[in-house]
Amino acid sequence: MRFRFENNVLDGDLRELTCSGAAVPLQPQVFDLLLYLVAQRTRVVSKDDLISQIWSDRIISDSALNSRINAARKALGDDGASQRLIKTIPRKGFRFVGEVREEVAAATAPAQPVAVLPRAQADRPAVAVLAFENMSGDPAQDYFGDGISEDILTALSKQRWFMVIARNSSFTYKGRAVHIRQVAEELGVRYVVEGSVRKSDNRVRITAQLNDATTGSHLWAERYDRELVDVFAVQDEITNAIAAAVEPQIHAAESFRAHRKPPASLDAWDLLMRALSHYWRVTRRDHETARVLLERAIGIDPNYGQALSVLAANHMFGVHLGWAELALVAPVAEVAALAAVRCDHEDAWAHAALGSVYFSTRRLADALSEFEQALALNPNFSLAQGYYALALSYAGRPKDSFEAAQRAMRLSPRDPSLAIYHGIAGYARFTERRYGEAIALAREAIRHRGDLTGAYRVLAVSAGMTGDGMVAEMALGELRRTQPNISLHWIATQLPWANEADREHYLEGFRRAGLR
Repeated sequence: MRFRFENNVLDGDLRELTCSGAAVPLQPQVFDLLLYLVAQRTRVVSKDDLISQIWSDRIISDSALNSRINAARKALGDDGASQRLIKTIPRKGFRFVGEVREEVAAATAPAQPVAVLPRAQADRPAVAVLAFENMSGDPAQDYFGDGISEDILTALSKQRWFMVIARNSSFTYKGRAVHIRQVAEELGVRYVVEGSVRKSDNRVRITAQLNDATTGSHLWAERYDRELVDVFAVQDEITNAIAAAVEPQIHAAESFRAHRKPPASLDAWDLLMRALSHYWRVTRRDHETARVLLERAIGIDPNYGQALSVLAANHMFGVHLGWAELALVAPVAEVAALAAVRCDHEDAWAHAALGSVYFSTRRLADALSEFEQALALNPNFSLAQGYYALALSYAGRPKDSFEAAQRAMRLSPRDPSLAIYHGIAGYARFTERRYGEAIALAREAIRHRGDLTGAYRVLAVSAGMTGDGMVAEMALGELRRTQPNISLHWIATQLPWANEADREHYLEGFRRAGLR
């Protein structure tokens, strides 16, 4: 069945939305929601109806539901103010109110086999998630592998960095022995996620790997062995782990690809990927290099939301580490972050960037709200979890901060920012006066990154409070090397505590460590 309204055609069989003949990209879940609203347009669809039909009765937040409604509206050129096509009925639900004409799709004769021509590679990378192979020998277990694959596809679709091929295309290869390169050519993708599931009694083994289809190389692979105490909990845990691992691997591969190009041929995407590779290194020199590359990318495309997001985040992280002056860069960062949100209000990176601006400018309630919005849009966004943990610690919620930092570590155990998350967890423990744990976490952060300013701060104040003069002196010396402008005045004026007692506790730790 096809549904026509205004200049749009919604085709349920092809799973395609077109406007004036041009395809409109939609995440699979947003397509399902829109199709359901149009098909049920004669009545008000309740929140419970949508959760049942679209989310299979899984618990979701109001913000997650609203973000999908907003995405459907945006695809149709509608919005929450005009509600021209999708109307919110207060305390009742939603209704599609556009005038719709139904058509039965014409049957087509079986096509003659033709040679498949390679599709042109997109400017931005595309990813296909193949149906995970059932290795159990029991066809009745197919549902579990399909469920893992579909959940990974949905989770990756929340990343705005790359395009994810819809299930109806990638699942056509199920049960077929097809070379990865053929999949890439037929679907027009650079990367392919594939894997297998083997269930035996109450245990399951899941393997997954990310392939670079253009070179035939494996970029990442992992194996997960779990007990099936709760099938859905295991499915969710492994889905989150895989989705969180895949994104940084694609970033790294794209950065490598960009670095192989001649400087004169770099486009905005290449510049962004180069900038990200420097951003993750968290050094003063790389911070500055990332800024220059991001400004070049924005010069090519002033409405490039992802470059604007990273530029804002880069500015504010530089402030927190003492590499940039708050008064100079905060206005620039806020303009960039707000522009990024306007470009794509469903981009988790944009909200995380705006949250980082609010954090450093002492608007902690607004910062927490933005980080929570980022995590509602993409629960697998480990960097947003890390930023959220940092904001919670300065808001006087160390227990919540420690738990958020732990979630960031679990989400992405190979994350480039893993050292930062350990440092944040260490600061949370310092705030709780658990100095021994704080020292251990700071040392772990330094083990991952020997030049991390925040980790040396935590080590210095914790050692100062325990009276360990040797460790305090070493930490303070390394801190002065990584942040030459460190002083009691800088700490008192530049870091955004909500509680004066927390600020004084931190300053006292530095005084005892020997900072003046």
